[in-house]
Amino acid sequence: MLDKKEIEVLLPAEVAYDEYARYGALLDAAGLQPGEADFVHLRRRSIDARGRQPLVRLRADVWLTPPPAELFGPWFQYPDVSGARRTVLIVGAGPAGLFAALRAIELGIKPIVVERGKDVRTRRRDLAALNKEHLVNPDSNYCFGEGGAGTYSDGKLYTRSTKRGDIQRILRLLVQHGATPDILVDAHPHIGTNKLPSVVAALRESVRQAGGEVHFDTRVTDLILDKNRLRGVVTATGEALEADAVILATGHSARDIYELLHRRGVRVEAKPFALGVRVEHPQALIDQAQYRRTDRGPLPAASYALVHQTQVKGKQRGVFSFCMCPGGFIVPAATAQGEVVVNGMSPSRRDSRYANSGIVAAIELEDMDLRQHGALAGLRYQQEIEQRACALAGHTQLAPAQRLGDFLKNKLSSELLETSYQPGLTPIRMDDVLGANLAERLRQGFQNFGRKIPGYATNVAQIVGVESRTSAPVRIPRDPATLQHPEITGLFPCGEGAGFAGGIVSAAMDGERCAEAMAALSIS
Repeated sequence: MLDKKEIEVLLPAEVAYDEYARYGALLDAAGLQPGEADFVHLRRRSIDARGRQPLVRLRADVWLTPPPAELFGPWFQYPDVSGARRTVLIVGAGPAGLFAALRAIELGIKPIVVERGKDVRTRRRDLAALNKEHLVNPDSNYCFGEGGAGTYSDGKLYTRSTKRGDIQRILRLLVQHGATPDILVDAHPHIGTNKLPSVVAALRESVRQAGGEVHFDTRVTDLILDKNRLRGVVTATGEALEADAVILATGHSARDIYELLHRRGVRVEAKPFALGVRVEHPQALIDQAQYRRTDRGPLPAASYALVHQTQVKGKQRGVFSFCMCPGGFIVPAATAQGEVVVNGMSPSRRDSRYANSGIVAAIELEDMDLRQHGALAGLRYQQEIEQRACALAGHTQLAPAQRLGDFLKNKLSSELLETSYQPGLTPIRMDDVLGANLAERLRQGFQNFGRKIPGYATNVAQIVGVESRTSAPVRIPRDPATLQHPEITGLFPCGEGAGFAGGIVSAAMDGERCAEAMAALSIS
């Protein structure tokens, strides 16, 4: 019989992050001596920083007999679907698209994945050109290309979408494809921008080895519609691709796809989103504020999550932190010339001397000009601010910036700080970029955050604009039961771009759900 002891302990960081010391502490907690346990399996690790000194909470199973092989994987095997009767066309090779492809294979369906951008390795050259030469390739950038916007990001894997699928299944699939096993343990798991590309490439190879197809540099420009039935797509080269169904997983920045759907009479809807700036602090300041110690020691770079309800002209809107990247970098996320967009990313070690986070305000439908732009109102609003940021900063990828203390005083910064943002910064009043109402909301938010985190609202931090791609400003509706578009048979809107996910894990789970829904449906 299997025999184990389940234990939970609170340990100092110096013990919890030292493998030998941790092993001894866990055996002590189980009341065992060395040699009496066969294996110690760490199940959960989280940091409790509420006391005077942070402690690490560990949950573990101490096995007295050999643990089951299922604990270690591999967990997934894929059949050969090269000759499968059913096919699904998947537009987009981000987490939603790749996980939809692998789930389709498990269900005996051949996936054909088309991606407008380049493979993950070749994509790096375009990122270098964007950072160093300010050249935006509209099909290959931080948003488009193999792995989607998540590939060159922090690789955060925590999600609140616990009812949408099996999170542990997604994490195990990532580990089987090369991610660190720590993501199965940590309360806030992440992979890191330096390690994600190899994981993404391994996911693609699993699709191909099982008989699926993955095509890069393949941008969709039209739909093959037969009345209310979607039979396939047309690419930029004029090639017609048909399949039993289409999973549309193009991400939150594929504006041309929203335009295409709108033009072809496929219903899309305006949806709320959020917009603001990215704030950059010295990581040491955040560490000291969160951990209350001058040297964080073995603890990971500290993060934060903040939210505040603001009132401007009688309207209440939330202001909140988004995609906080401890020990990270700010990167240019534009997808077209003539716009400036920023995002954040972190390497696996999170060892940059900077901490950055999006600080954004909610944009509701009543804040947009729906009369003029209809379903594309949010998209137009985004574009207007991104283009204004570019024009004010000099029509390059220089980003408008302002020291945080100066922003709170509505004062132009005479001198900016050093930054992790490679293209460079130029001093601009953020009110001129965002408009007075949105800037005032952010100002109220920062003032509140300064009361929550000591030293946060300081002039040794600066804000960089604009953080505008937090989520899709457009929703592609779908039936909650079949996951198909309500009016177009064979079209499965999926992931962040359709408005049904917000991050790597939730997008991956949504991709799996769409593959399962497609498999369950009889389409003629």
